[in-house]
Amino acid sequence: QDQLVESGGGSVQAGGSLRLSCTTSPYMYRRGCMAWYRQAPGKEREGVAAIYTTSGAPHYADSVKGRFTISKDYVKSSVYLQMDTLKPEDTAIYYCAASGGVAETFCRGLNVQWGQGTQVTVSS
Repeated sequence: QDQLVESGGGSVQAGGSLRLSCTTSPYMYRRGCMAWYRQAPGKEREGVAAIYTTSGAPHYADSVKGRFTISKDYVKSSVYLQMDTLKPEDTAIYYCAASGGVAETFCRGLNVQWGQGTQVTVSS
């Protein structure tokens, strides 16, 4: 099935780390662009990081540059988000997305497929 399944969320203190995983079908992975978004209560969903599943070239939101790292695994049709030096403002539901779009716009465009989300809570 062409689903995106996230895992790895949880609760951590400020300064800590978490690693999110998103696994999908080879078809979805080969669409070429996968991204992580997040949505905090009362706020709009925002792009955090994206990656081309062919070249591996990443793109990051300014708010997470230097702290988050997106990576991919072709064999497992998966992408990962390593989150270090977490801050309370990183608290949100994190969603995985896949499309044929461009990483520079976090894979936005037609026919974006979404995962169900995973909660990340960072306490001060």
